[in-house]
Formats: sequence, structure tokens, C-alpha cells
Amino acid sequence: HVQLVESGGGSVQTGGSLRLSCAASGYTYSSSCMGWFRLAPGKEREGVAAIDGDGRTSYADSVKGRFTISQDNAKNTLYLQMNNLKPDDTAMYYCAATGRPIEIAIQALGVIGVADNYWGQGTQVTVS
Repeated sequence: HVQLVESGGGSVQTGGSLRLSCAASGYTYSSSCMGWFRLAPGKEREGVAAIDGDGRTSYADSVKGRFTISQDNAKNTLYLQMNNLKPDDTAMYYCAATGRPIEIAIQALGVIGVADNYWGQGTQVTVS
């Protein structure tokens, strides 16, 4: 089965940086894209960034120019470099996989009931 384990969250001040990592294992060949979504109290799920097997990326408008998604296929690891963090970025961040193509991956990450969707336990990011 698919396992996604996040790490790298923490507390930072406004303007600071963090890098999240996600170790992936298991049955992932059906997954078209990997990415990150976030959940904050009182807010809806927000897809943050996605990347496909060809390295094409997609970002939410709220993080464009500040966050960078990347992957190391040799290590089966996904990363999210987050720079110039803002209090609005405070959330639980989840590593996720989806069978949807890159064009709609942001909208699909973490959505319950969608086939071939997987996600990890999450890592907390707090910006003050």
C-alpha cells in the first residue's frame, strides 16, 4: 500500500523559510502527480503545489513565487521549499498523490472519494 511520511514542519517567524520532505513508498505507479495540500482551522482544503513524472509543476496563486516543489526520484522523496512565509501559511501540510493529470492536480489533492488519492498524516507549519 502507499505510504507517505512528511517531515520538516515547525514554527517560524514571518519572512522565514522551511523545507518540507515526504518519503514515499508502496504502490504508486497509478499516481500521476505528487503534491502538497494544506488544512487550516476554519478554512477549506487548499491544494498548494503539484508535480508530475515529467517534472511539470503547478502552484496555487497564493504561493506562487514563494514555494517550490521538487522531487528526487532516486530517493522517492518529495520536497516543498517554502520561502517568505506569512501567517496565512499556517496550516497542517499534507503530502499527497493523485491519479489526476497536472492540469487539475491542485484541485484533486486530498479530496476524499477520488480514486487513486492518497495522503500522509501531515506536518504542522506555524508562522507568527
